[in-house]
Amino acid sequence: MPLQRRLPKRGFTNIFRQEYAVVNLRDLDGMSGTVTPETMADQGLVKKKDVRSIKVLGVGELKSAVTVRAHKFSKSALEKIQAAGGKAEVI
Repeated sequence: MPLQRRLPKRGFTNIFRQEYAVVNLRDLDGMSGTVTPETMADQGLVKKKDVRSIKVLGVGELKSAVTVRAHKFSKSALEKIQAAGGKAEVI
């Protein structure tokens, strides 16, 4: 019997899964103005190929008001950005 039939089948791979590059608020602290995926890639926070889908998480604090443009935000990130006087825009 061939090897691929002797080994058990394991798991499931979802071909429609959407993966996001993760950026924390502590990484965005110190930036000013509007933060876009392109500026995040220029700063080295995400790779150039990951610019298509970015999620901002609420780890850390923001001290200045910035406008953050990303594909997805966590609830805590939205609250912290708005508490700092900034704005979160979903692309």
